[in-house]
Amino acid sequence: MSESADAARISLLELAAQLVAVSTSMEGTLAARMSDRFPWMLALSAADQETCADDVLAAARASFATNQPHLAIAQLTSWRESATAVAAGLGKEPMEWLDDSEAVERP
Repeated sequence: MSESADAARISLLELAAQLVAVSTSMEGTLAARMSDRFPWMLALSAADQETCADDVLAAARASFATNQPHLAIAQLTSWRESATAVAAGLGKEPMEWLDDSEAVERP
């Protein structure tokens, strides 16, 4: 087993331990229990916390079923980075997209 494969396996097992602890508790919603284990989720809206919890759990199940740790790790990382961006205030300003048909002069 390569070092990177071993690191991915270890990361998946750490995530699995967290998810087992979250899923065996009966207090509150899944998103609330996961927010307790993954405090960065608190930066997300309530709806996004629910979606995040469902997405991470589904990706973890797929990772175990297919023996592909990167599925769960990528999903968790994606949501954590989204929460970090929200916490930094990104996404609050309206976006101004450039029109694709406008030609931009080369520098």
